Amino acid sequence: MSTATAGAHDGPPESGVNYLNASYGIKSWLLTTDHKRIGLLYLVSVTFMFLVGGLAAVVMRLHLVEPQGALLEPETYNKFFTMHGIIMVFFFTIPAVPATLGNFLIPIMIGARDVAFPKLNLLSWYVFIVGAIITLGAILSGGVDTGWTFYPPYSSLYSQSHVAAVAIGVFITGFSSILTGLNFIVTIHKMRAPGMTWFRMPLFIWASYATSLIAVLGTPVVAITIVLLGLERLLHVGIFDPAVGGDPLLFQHMFWFYSHPAVYIMILPPMGVVSELITAFSRKRVFGYSFVAMSSLAIAVISFVVWGHHMFVTGQSIYAGLVFSVLSFMVAIPSAIKIFNWTATLYKGSISYEAPMLYAMGFIGLFTMGGLTGLFLAALATDVHLNGTYFIVAHFHYVMVGGAVIAYLGGIHFWWPKITGRLYPERWARLAALLVFVGFNLTFFPQFLMGYMGMPRRYAVYPAEFQVLNVLSSAGASVLGVGYFIPLIYLIWSLRYGKPAGPNPWGAKGLEWTIASPPPTENFLTPPVVEEAYNYSGTGGSHD
Repeated sequence: MSTATAGAHDGPPESGVNYLNASYGIKSWLLTTDHKRIGLLYLVSVTFMFLVGGLAAVVMRLHLVEPQGALLEPETYNKFFTMHGIIMVFFFTIPAVPATLGNFLIPIMIGARDVAFPKLNLLSWYVFIVGAIITLGAILSGGVDTGWTFYPPYSSLYSQSHVAAVAIGVFITGFSSILTGLNFIVTIHKMRAPGMTWFRMPLFIWASYATSLIAVLGTPVVAITIVLLGLERLLHVGIFDPAVGGDPLLFQHMFWFYSHPAVYIMILPPMGVVSELITAFSRKRVFGYSFVAMSSLAIAVISFVVWGHHMFVTGQSIYAGLVFSVLSFMVAIPSAIKIFNWTATLYKGSISYEAPMLYAMGFIGLFTMGGLTGLFLAALATDVHLNGTYFIVAHFHYVMVGGAVIAYLGGIHFWWPKITGRLYPERWARLAALLVFVGFNLTFFPQFLMGYMGMPRRYAVYPAEFQVLNVLSSAGASVLGVGYFIPLIYLIWSLRYGKPAGPNPWGAKGLEWTIASPPPTENFLTPPVVEEAYNYSGTGGSHD
């Protein structure tokens, strides 16, 4: 299969010139069709959104230090947790790994010069920016107080906040996911280098492929749902509002039909990242490569039939609840396959504990905790008690932050030398990884206890007996914030002062490590030679 790409590339006419060359101005970035530059545009964009969403979380944790609230009125508190949820879900966690690392790495990993549709790739970033601007504008104009799930009839009838504007922003941003997913699917199918068979592909590619399938098939459903919500709110058409003949549970069915698969849009690419980190820093082939690859597709398929476990307390049929409960337990099986195979890969490996590996190990522990607590929520009996409590908050964050965000940080650290051609200070990176792990557990483990004891989520005030746990959670959030802030400083510092990285500072396998750092504009100056994935035999179990 040809590695030639459709569409023209910006950049210099000569081959092999660094795509980061500063001689090209802002215009060349805004009009680029180079997948690497587009990945960096996404990196800057999602980092900004992470800071905004994180600021909302800081304000909430400070407010909850006192039982009666220290900072915000209840209505304002509603807007802050809604802002935090909407920004972190739709504008950071969903696009973080696919749009940044995926855009940068997928063509290089499969031996292509670019994605299949470079101009469509740039359009997807502009669509994301337009949706983000509309959403941030609505937030700055007064915000929205419905929660990130937009449940009617409150969102469609009673809320006086900017529901319609935020819904439009989320609706527009969904098309960014669709365009990116479509681009990746075609790229992986049609643009692999000669010799890059399906079972020679890196596991990050398998995870990105499964994620793209979910994005293309699932995102239109939530887009339609948001359109219907907007029509009901603006035209008072009876769709979800029971006061005018609608059915509010119809909204939940449609919303969660997308939003549970969206959990795997957020977590599958990080799982692919962890596969790359585990094999690189244990100097072994991934144990059970084909099982890990197929488990990504299994997660993608099963994720579409488990949405009803979000609705155990809505009055749905007990028989439907039993079916969704069984299916929810089933979706844990392919995730467990990954955990067990990563653990087996580590067994008797030549393990080195650089910062990316520390993040990978943290992912395994925290995601396992999130997955095991998810089993409590998949069982009808325990979900009835835990639904709507801080147990849900803790479980979700153990999966999304303890899993997705930590793996994202691991991936950024792993491929940062390839992206920039510079090394970062390893000791600071290890310290940051430790602070993130400790701070995360201090923040969210107390919330499991609060939820078990019955403290409801989304409340601006709480009984005094929960204050100690809330103070501990807020203190942990401070440590976590420092752990996030330190990498921002030293990664920016490394752009100018970091030591030159060379093409392969980790001694890792994969096509991306066979070319210069940063990669040349066209990625490969000669057709790449494709080897078996993770061929660490003969390395002697040591770093190059």
